[in-house]
Amino acid sequence: MKIKLTKGELKKQRDALKQYARYLPTLQLKKQQLQIEIIRQNSLLAEKLLALELKRKAFEPWAGVLADQGVKIGSLVKLLRVNRDTKNIAGVDVPVLSSVDFEVLEYDLFLAPLWVDAAVEACKTLVSLQQEIIVVQRGVQVLRQELRVTTQRVNLFEKVKIPEAEEAIRLIKIYIGDQMANAVGRSKIAKRKIEEAELEEALV
Repeated sequence: MKIKLTKGELKKQRDALKQYARYLPTLQLKKQQLQIEIIRQNSLLAEKLLALELKRKAFEPWAGVLADQGVKIGSLVKLLRVNRDTKNIAGVDVPVLSSVDFEVLEYDLFLAPLWVDAAVEACKTLVSLQQEIIVVQRGVQVLRQELRVTTQRVNLFEKVKIPEAEEAIRLIKIYIGDQMANAVGRSKIAKRKIEEAELEEALV
């Protein structure tokens, strides 16, 4: 690290150190918030995956009965749109699922079995849950990426910037102290020479 051994540089390094010391706690807090939110989102994801597995098992009998009746549920329920929103977590926009839009094709209410309505709703619930899982997984990815960046910045401040500034301040202070000591020494020598010269003149 190349630094100027001047009072101006000393002020610059002290100002930088103050800025690093002020900014570091904010970064550390953000890192902590992100870590907590990632744990929370992973827990939510585990819950949703378990719920999806249970829904799938519950839907299997419907699928079997529908197949026996020659009804294809996929031809009745069509996914139209997945509507997402965002929420701000520690300064990061994380996607959240707001709603899922479906198109339910018309079917003959008289010819179709009575339980087709229930099967359609079960299918919509299953697909909605799948989409929610996708959005939560994406949110975890966003949070993990932000955590990586924030951790890198924390490490940069803690392990590089702050130690560099502290070392620069130490070196400059030593140099300036030596210069002042030398100046005092030179001043004393000069003063002594002047006094000796004045004494010689007085004796003459």
